[in-house]
Amino acid sequence: MKKETRVTHQPKVTLPEGNIPVVSPVYRSVKFTYPTIEASLGADAKARGYDYSRDSNPTTRQLELLAAELQDRDDAIAVASGMASIWLVLLGKLKAGDRIVIFAETYRPTRVAVRELLPRFGIEFTMLGIEDRAGIEREFARDDTKLVLFESPTNPMMLVPDIAAFVALAQRHGVTTVLDNTFAGLHSHGQFDIDYYVHSMTKYGGGHGDTLGGMVIGSSERIAALRKLAVNMGSTMDPGVSYLTLRGLKTYYLRYERHSENALAIAEYLNGRDEVERVCYPGLPDDPNHELAARQMDDFGGVLSFDLRADKAETWAFIDALELFATAASLGATESLVSPVDLYQAGDLSAEEAAGAGIRESTVRLAVGIEHVDDLLGDLEQAFGKVFG
Repeated sequence: MKKETRVTHQPKVTLPEGNIPVVSPVYRSVKFTYPTIEASLGADAKARGYDYSRDSNPTTRQLELLAAELQDRDDAIAVASGMASIWLVLLGKLKAGDRIVIFAETYRPTRVAVRELLPRFGIEFTMLGIEDRAGIEREFARDDTKLVLFESPTNPMMLVPDIAAFVALAQRHGVTTVLDNTFAGLHSHGQFDIDYYVHSMTKYGGGHGDTLGGMVIGSSERIAALRKLAVNMGSTMDPGVSYLTLRGLKTYYLRYERHSENALAIAEYLNGRDEVERVCYPGLPDDPNHELAARQMDDFGGVLSFDLRADKAETWAFIDALELFATAASLGATESLVSPVDLYQAGDLSAEEAAGAGIRESTVRLAVGIEHVDDLLGDLEQAFGKVFG
């Protein structure tokens, strides 16, 4: 073989039988083949084989199976971002003339997708407050309401809906339930009869702030119903990202526990500050959502919000004064982040809608990382001193 050919048709390295790598390899190949056409048509090849990585990839499949197991479900579809997971369910389950129910207490890009973009496809929406039980029951009873998309805890004000009651009401009216479970994590809420879970794997899944990814999780039948659309829309997760997410998940429980411990300590600290009017974190015993959250969640996560006794200028000055907390809108990575909620998480809401969701110009969201908590508390302390004296 000429060397010009060899650089394309490279030597193959195969492992002896029983010689297994401790860390699974990343399959970067876009294409897969068989020794014969007949072999590619066999039952096993059709059921478990690989042809093209947009359809399926061994590394990505490993991640899907792991995510499904963590969420106590049978199957999952990995996609390129958290928003891609939301769009996959929306486009896979809704058609022109259908109605979706969402909530003001929801991730901002989700609201934008539903309120600004879905109507282009003839899909209507109703946006309520997550605690508006009468409104929820009224909208679920409508013949055209087909799907509800909600969060627990909600972003950014950390409200906790009664998921069991929520699901029971939706099932009574034949409404598909979709839970954005990113804040609670892959290990929480699997006990509920949710139809679809969506996750931003960018957050606690990957865990290091260097990958984008999303996941839709459900029963085998429900995931199979979405698979063709997922493949055709081209939202497939890159196998390199799948590999890094698998690596990140090895420390998932250690990280999530540390996120939660740090967030609780910070929430308790803020709860005792005169400059703070309100702390929203369901891990606090005096939080109005604590009892329900303790029943539903395994732990309380790394995100909290609080209101300063301050105007917007002082609030922004406080955020700018923080040194370890980087000003950014994400969460779930090793480093701690801070964001002005009114600017970063509520820019699409009217003043009335923001007020109804409990958002003020003095509201601050912390996405607490896994640093030593003493350093994080010290950073908050110096910021309070710098701005409020």
